[in-house]
Amino acid sequence: MIRIVLPYHLRTLTRLEGEALVEVADPITIGATLGALEARYPVLRGTIRDHGTLKRRPFIRYFACKEDLSLDPPETPLPEAVVKGVEPFMVIGAIAGG
Repeated sequence: MIRIVLPYHLRTLTRLEGEALVEVADPITIGATLGALEARYPVLRGTIRDHGTLKRRPFIRYFACKEDLSLDPPETPLPEAVVKGVEPFMVIGAIAGG
């Protein structure tokens, strides 16, 4: 099971308290994890990634093991600590401004 931390507004949409848990088939990549999350919580479709292109929405960032994975391609495998459930995959709402 992959642990996913979502920002408050997305947890509100899913009526989720705490982390989301999703099962992802091999290979466990960024794209496969987000696909599993959207399959489990259909209300999230289009909120994290664009419906048609599946590209990350502006002001959404992905982190795992203290690394920013936001600009990595969807085929990027998740770190072993995330795959084993030791660390969560985090979806963060970015803040703009200066």
